[in-house]
Amino acid sequence: MKRQILKFLICPECLPEENCLHLEDSRCPGEEILDGRLECGGCGKTYPISEGIACLTICKSNEEKVKSGKVGDIPPATSAYETPEVLSAYLWSHYADLFGDPDATKAYSQWAEQIAPVSGAALDAGCATGRFCFEMSAKCDLVIGIDASRSFIATARRILRERNLAFPIKEEGLICSQKSFFLPPEWDSAKVEFIVADAQALPFRSGSFACVASLNVIDKTSGPFELIKEARRVARGTDAQLLLSDPFSWSENICDPKDWLGGTVEGRFAGAGIDNVARLVCAQDPDGGSAWTIGQRGSVWWKIRNHRNHFELIRSLFLKAQR
Repeated sequence: MKRQILKFLICPECLPEENCLHLEDSRCPGEEILDGRLECGGCGKTYPISEGIACLTICKSNEEKVKSGKVGDIPPATSAYETPEVLSAYLWSHYADLFGDPDATKAYSQWAEQIAPVSGAALDAGCATGRFCFEMSAKCDLVIGIDASRSFIATARRILRERNLAFPIKEEGLICSQKSFFLPPEWDSAKVEFIVADAQALPFRSGSFACVASLNVIDKTSGPFELIKEARRVARGTDAQLLLSDPFSWSENICDPKDWLGGTVEGRFAGAGIDNVARLVCAQDPDGGSAWTIGQRGSVWWKIRNHRNHFELIRSLFLKAQR
């Protein structure tokens, strides 16, 4: 983990209080922290840094805070997102255009086109294997990607270090082929970092980021309202951008329907998810920041490849807001 990330970090267990984290027992050659722990000055909880990866997820057993409504009930990363098959599928989705796969989409470059160059740091909440973060390194001073999957974060950090990757993709059954790609020279690895964290309890100070994005994550969390609230919290009070995109494929296996932000016929969030998200984004800021305005709405076609004859084609609806 890059040492410069420390100034942004707070204890996610203590939210909504924002307590500092202190680096202890660290091994830091230069500006890179390879091993150590981050200790909260408030609750005393520690978070490990191992092989350069900081893990800043909250404790699922913290029932008192969950019941009090101070934080969402944050589940650990599901095992599906730690498997080699899912990792390969997401690597293809993120990088297939870089090795000229004719079935690839331009989804990530299309999302990146929505963001204007800005002075300051950017956050990708739910970054998976990192493509959007690398795109954003050409537009921002620093980009932090977070994801609950250690497998995704470890792979994204490997790409960051080596600027290339060879990985297997399934062709059929047990038959696989190897694909490889290199990052374009304009994507600056020195400006990018990845940590394990949860989009529903972000371990960052309020107002830290000039740009906040979350792509295809809203319908994959147990608390989508918390995700929107956290995205707004960590964005700067003025001169900030927010990009949210999602297919709104609500599932009772992931989230209780009463907590969906759309897809129901009655209740606070009846109707279409994208309309309700727009309403939440534009709601009055409790911290006194400038009002958000929606500058652009649209959709991006996105694919996941399971094998050469099986693709998931997904229309992800987005909104871009600024203040």
